[in-house]
Amino acid sequence: MPGIADSLVVRAALLVAALIATTGAGPIPSDSARPRGTFTDHVIVVSIDGLRPDAIERFGLDALQRLMREGSYSLQASTILPSKTLPSHTSMLTGRTPAGHGIDFNHDNDHFGVVEVPTIFEVARARGFHTAAFFSKSKFRHLDRPESYDYRQAPSSGLDKWMATRTVPDALRYMHHRRPNLLFVHIGEPDYAGHTAGWMSFFYGMAVKRADAAVASIVAAAEREYGEDGFTILVTADHGGHDRDHGSDDPQDTTIPWIAYGAGVRTGEAPAGIRTMDTAATALWLLGLALPAEAEGRPVTGAFDARAVVAGAQDPAPAPAPVSGSARSVAGRSQERP
Repeated sequence: MPGIADSLVVRAALLVAALIATTGAGPIPSDSARPRGTFTDHVIVVSIDGLRPDAIERFGLDALQRLMREGSYSLQASTILPSKTLPSHTSMLTGRTPAGHGIDFNHDNDHFGVVEVPTIFEVARARGFHTAAFFSKSKFRHLDRPESYDYRQAPSSGLDKWMATRTVPDALRYMHHRRPNLLFVHIGEPDYAGHTAGWMSFFYGMAVKRADAAVASIVAAAEREYGEDGFTILVTADHGGHDRDHGSDDPQDTTIPWIAYGAGVRTGEAPAGIRTMDTAATALWLLGLALPAEAEGRPVTGAFDARAVVAGAQDPAPAPAPVSGSARSVAGRSQERP
């Protein structure tokens, strides 16, 4: 019957569209067809929004404690001022302070387009690396510079905040099908719980445990896809918090964890003085790339073994000239480029 046949066609088309939304269109790329990183071909950056360093022990976060035991870490890294989500993440992903990147607001701003300095995604993609970002808040659209992502997804509305149960499985499916060289995953639960019930509250503890379980799933998936020595993961936060807020110069707001695990990472405490801008520099350094010379971020070479440091010292490729950051928004929740 024509009606039933038409319905089946529509359902099949919707299923294909749903699969493309989280796996990317086109053939599965070959790693051999892409440039090789200096020490690893796959870098994963995980930001746990609002994670205070002291929550890791307080709430028994097993996955993060494992990464600390087997990797390099600091529980005294620092974020920028204002210690808020959007300016902090912009510093994390550009290697610039707010004075350099120009984003000091923390909301979807219809009067502001995109950041005017290159992000790590733009730098890596310009050199042929495959990039993907999975955001749990819509305000990250202000990082969407032209030619930055092979794929990105985020809520389309500021009223819609995604949980790790949505963001992370989508990221893992994409990892399986597309094997990105640079993958960013944002986990929002601790920040949501902190604003609702207070930082270090019972409900905040439940939220950081959910985030910890999400990290465990990301590491397990990366080990399956790339092998235990085939990737490096950096886990950090944008800010901490106290009472039901953050944004001040209180150490509870500005002190963040910084953990490196995987290929090239040495075991033990990382050097002192790590700043959130250094995450950008480190992620690119692992791929053999560098931030623009004016960026404040520096690779945390002390967290890596001698072989990685020597390899990374071999004149990393400079960042490309910035593309004009014209104001634009990504339609819907995802964007795929060939």
